[in-house]
Amino acid sequence: MDKWDKRFMEMTHVIATWSSCARPGRAIGCVIVKNKRIMTTGYNGAPAGLKTCFERGGCLREKLHIPSGTRSEVCYATHAEQNAIIQAAKLGVSIDGATLYCTHQPCSICAKMIINAGIRRIVYQEGYPDEFSIQLIEEAGIELVRYAPEKTEP
Repeated sequence: MDKWDKRFMEMTHVIATWSSCARPGRAIGCVIVKNKRIMTTGYNGAPAGLKTCFERGGCLREKLHIPSGTRSEVCYATHAEQNAIIQAAKLGVSIDGATLYCTHQPCSICAKMIINAGIRRIVYQEGYPDEFSIQLIEEAGIELVRYAPEKTEP
């Protein structure tokens, strides 16, 4: 970890504040970086033009009692990593060989997209209950780093 990792991880938390996810603790932010330059960003939220969970009156997953890390297809939101990768495609920005910074460990669906996008390194802070994603990432030879922010004394 270096000063750049710290700076980009700080940015993921700022970007997470843009999330339209109504589930407590699930505001996710993502930054894709190549050669110390930000290529794209993403946060979790409803697809463009669709109502957010706030506008719908709450989280569908909570209403249906779906545990975290399961049945991600039953959600109005697109994941932060997916939105960052989609943004790169939409803008014609190459993220091949890039580093993906994210507030949370990617799920297995995001892991597959990350692999196919050619991302070579993932830095995340919070865990996510999806062991299969770690298996996929390791098998693909992608470096997976858990970021631990420095603790400051009061």
